[in-house]
Amino acid sequence: MCLAVPGRVEEIEGRFGVVNFGGVRKRVDISLVAKCKVGDYVIVHAGYAIEIMDQKDAEETLSLLRQVEAALE
Repeated sequence: MCLAVPGRVEEIEGRFGVVNFGGVRKRVDISLVAKCKVGDYVIVHAGYAIEIMDQKDAEETLSLLRQVEAALE
């Protein structure tokens, strides 16, 4: 099973982007989501952005994950 966490694209250079996952920034290949732009939320698997996620849905998902994290503390 895999849990996908949305990340926000902060920079784009060629086929790569820097994606922020709650403060952790990773360089990922964005060539599979050609219409990706800075500010978009993406789902990343194995170093590749595989889907652009709606901002509202991404923020809701991140809020739910923070709630789960708080409950586990």
